[in-house]
Parts: sequence; structure tokens; C-alpha cells
Amino acid sequence: MTLVRRLLDQAARTPGAVALVSGDGAELTYGELRRQVLAVRHGLLSGGLAAGDGVLFSVRPSPESLVLALGVVAAGGVVVFADPGAGPEMFTARLRLARPRWSAAESVLYAGSRLRPVRAYARRRGLLLPNLADLRIPGEGPMRHIRVGRRLPGVPRNALSFARLARGEAPEPDREPDPDAPAAVIFTSGTTADPRAVVHTQASLAAALDLFRSRLPLGPGDVVHTDQLMLGLPTLIAGARWSMPPLFCAPADFARLMRERHATHTFCVPVHLAEILDACRELPPSVRYVLLGAAPAPAAILRRAIEAAPSAEVLSVYAMTEILPVAIASAQEKLAHAGPGDLLGAPLPGVGARLAGDGELLLSGPNLCRGYLGADPVSELPTGDLARLDGGRLVLTGRKKDMLIRGKFNLYPGLYEPAIAALPDVAEAAIVGVPDPRTGDEEVVLAVVGPRDLPARLRRALPDRLRRALPDVIDHDALPDRIVVLDDLPRSGRTRKLDRDRLRELVVR
Repeated sequence: MTLVRRLLDQAARTPGAVALVSGDGAELTYGELRRQVLAVRHGLLSGGLAAGDGVLFSVRPSPESLVLALGVVAAGGVVVFADPGAGPEMFTARLRLARPRWSAAESVLYAGSRLRPVRAYARRRGLLLPNLADLRIPGEGPMRHIRVGRRLPGVPRNALSFARLARGEAPEPDREPDPDAPAAVIFTSGTTADPRAVVHTQASLAAALDLFRSRLPLGPGDVVHTDQLMLGLPTLIAGARWSMPPLFCAPADFARLMRERHATHTFCVPVHLAEILDACRELPPSVRYVLLGAAPAPAAILRRAIEAAPSAEVLSVYAMTEILPVAIASAQEKLAHAGPGDLLGAPLPGVGARLAGDGELLLSGPNLCRGYLGADPVSELPTGDLARLDGGRLVLTGRKKDMLIRGKFNLYPGLYEPAIAALPDVAEAAIVGVPDPRTGDEEVVLAVVGPRDLPARLRRALPDRLRRALPDVIDHDALPDRIVVLDDLPRSGRTRKLDRDRLRELVVR
């Protein structure tokens, strides 16, 4: 059974229940969600969408984007997530690889990418938008377009209106798409010369949702507050309610909406949760599960989460775009881990995990992506993460590409950063190497962030205190050459991951 079929069947069982609450508070029932998805599917097929057609997707998280993405997949199309804000060269390279035949975007984005005054305004703010309206299929002709929002100057004349599609006929499908065919393409990394994109099928995504639900109880009556699609979809398949925060939601408003909507579950990037707890020290008593993911969760954040939601279970999710989720560990398990490295937890049922000769973690399972766009299918994923097994549990020891060389010693920052971050008056810690032109080795720099309420005199004394404490916490060969205290660690992207390249720039003498 395909992922979309499972959602449609759940919606048919509880048509009157609220499926989704949007950022502005508008409610969408399961029955209306089902009808709209089927209507969009039918409209796209009638408009010429063929099985396997890629749809370049430039619609921000919203009820409309959910319905449109599900309608594309239900029709046998492939949702291609290629950020138009990535810059013209990268965007063009990704298009060249993905070769989508359709483009779906918000009307304001079409207008902003085509009208000269708007393009100039965006360029002054560092956003170079591609001209979406004039995109072409290589060697064939113009792309077909779908607009979300009212018609604006700059929107292609022949663009299909999402609103009109969603109001159309909604017949039951007479056939289902192949569950093993591509359903989503997600660009993750690479260069303009060699972009890289992950290809997921309905089957791999459905397996991922099942794994989430195996560890995270969900059902009617639950309210999941998140903007993350991969937590919102299992919410809907379980018959629960997805509470979607508005775009660019301020931390205080995120917490307020959780309280007003009686949220039982939430997902946050660790740094985002820290901002929420800065604005609101306690999470609503209705919250039973707090999920942290997309980046390592420092011990200080885990402790704050436990204090802010004492009746909730705080969980840390280890996942990759290529295979998600992989392992889930509770905050208590992570804090109780006394050894080096970051405890990830036991692999979830069906996920295969083994170590290569150099310690690299290799993963497999039904939730593994089909492979990378333009490459052969994969049956096992080299993660680039270094790990060890501790009684059946995975412990992350570092990233291969983050390795520092100090004489004959290979230093993996991820092996030591969790232990340093657990020390008193340390909220976050990161180790980077700065090339030493005299020796050819790397100067090892430890950057730490203290609690926001740390008095100035303790902040000034923190490097000396850490030099005295670190020999009892980390290996002698891993001791830093220099310790710097920062207000914040630099982060990048929507998931706010640590930007080590920027950090190196900040700590150069």
C-alpha cells in the first residue's frame, strides 16, 4: 500500500476530524484534505502530468503545499525540492540534473523572479532569484506551471491555479502509482559541477513513517506541533492533528501556539528549542513528547528540555536525508552515557548498522532511499559518520571530513564535544582546526558558549577553568591549543547546523 493511499484511507475513516491547523489558525478536516488531494491529482492528470514527471517545488510549508505535494505523488509525479534561493548557478545545475517538466511555485515567487524592480529589490538583499516563468525543458520547450496564490504580474499565462485544481472533481483513483518508483528528490549537497540529490520512493518514505510511529505513539486526540513534513505525515496517517506554526514563527509565538492548541508532541532543532526556552521557561503541561533532531543535542539543551517539560519524554533523533530515522535515544540515556562520543541509541527495528574497517557507519533498511539522482541504486549507505557499538547501541565518535591531524594523532571533534559541553558553565562546544603554516599541523581550537546568564567575570575565567578540567574529560592528545568563548556558534541552513567553515574564520588569530 502506498504512502498516499494510507493517508487517504485514514482520512476516509475520520472525515469530520480536524487533520491540520494552519499557521493562521484555519482548520482543514480529514474529509476536505482527502477531497483536495484527489482533486489536485485528477486535475494534474487531466492537465497532462505523466508518470515520472518531475515537478520543481518552490512552495513554502503550508496546507496548500501539503495538498499539492500529495496530489503530485498520487498522480505518479515526482516532487523535486530545489531551493530557488540557492543562487542561479547552483539552481541551474540542479535543474540540469533533475530535468523537471513542471514547476510549482507561489505567485509572489514567479512575480519576484520575473519583474525587474522586484528582482533588483531581492538582489540588494542578497537573494538572486532564477526566472521561474521562463524555465525550459532541455531540448523540448517551456515547462508547465502551477501557481499557488492569486494571479500576479509575472505569473505565466498558462499556469494552472492550485485553488482551481483543489476545487475540481475528485474521483477515486482507478490505479495506484508504483510504490518503488521515485516520489521525491531532495538536493542535499554537492557543487555546481556535481550537485547531489537523494531519491526517495513512496515505499522508503512509508517505511520511515512506520519507524517513527514504532517509537513515538501517535493516535486520534494527539496534536503534533511542527513544520516538519516527516513528522507531519505520520501524524496524519495515525489520525492525529497536525498543528503547523506560521512561517518565521518567533520562539515565544511557537510556545504560545503549543499552549493554545494543547500540543502533545513537538519537534525542534536543538538551537531552536534553546530560543523557545529563552522566551518561555516551561513548555505546556499537555506536551508528552519533545523530539530533537537535525543536529546533535548538547547536554545543556537536554537538561533544559527535561526541566521545561518534566512530564514529557525528551527524545533525540539520529537520521539522515538518505535514511530516516535511524535511532532514537532518550535525553536520560544520552546524559547517563559516561563514555566518549555521542550516544545515538539502538538502531530502530529493520535498520541495519555495521562498521567499516575505518569505523565509518554503514546503514541499510527499508527506509533507505533508492539512491542518488543519476546514479545506480544503493543497498547500503556510507554515512561519513564514525561510530562504535556499545552493547548494541550506536555511539557517534565524529565525522570523517571533520578529522583534524595533530602529528600522528587523528582527532575527531565529535568524540569529545559532548563531554566538553556537559561541563559546568558550558552550553555548547565545538572543536575546529586552524592550519599552522609553521608546522603543517593544525592548531586545535576549542570554541565554547556559556549560558546566557553567566556573569562576565565567570565568562572571562572560563578558558582557564576549562584548561584545568579538560585533562580529566578528554584524551591528552585532544587537548586544545587555544580556547575561545563566543556568544553563539555560527549556524547555517534551515536546520541550523553548526557551520564549521565559518567557525574557523571566527577563531583565526
